[in-house]
Amino acid sequence: MNLEACTDAIRSKVGADSGLAATLKFDMGADGVIVIDGKSTPNTVSNTNTDTDCTVGITLDNLNAMLSGDLEPATGFMAGKLKVSGDMSVAMRLQRVI
Repeated sequence: MNLEACTDAIRSKVGADSGLAATLKFDMGADGVIVIDGKSTPNTVSNTNTDTDCTVGITLDNLNAMLSGDLEPATGFMAGKLKVSGDMSVAMRLQRVI
């Protein structure tokens, strides 16, 4: 999946209320960003690079694996496939969404 397909997949998983109650960014470097705004009503998902409560550094390939269920977020974190900065509790809530 490319960035647009990943954004659409996350948008469908997030829905109107993700339960995050925070903002989270997937930062894929040169491949772009996906920002989940779990504070807005309804929740929004965009590719606009803004400051967030939590940032997850991840490659586009690893994000694809996570969205398809081949990579669990906690496993990816332990294996160093994703790096979390900011509010770690937001990243922990992400597992319910993805």
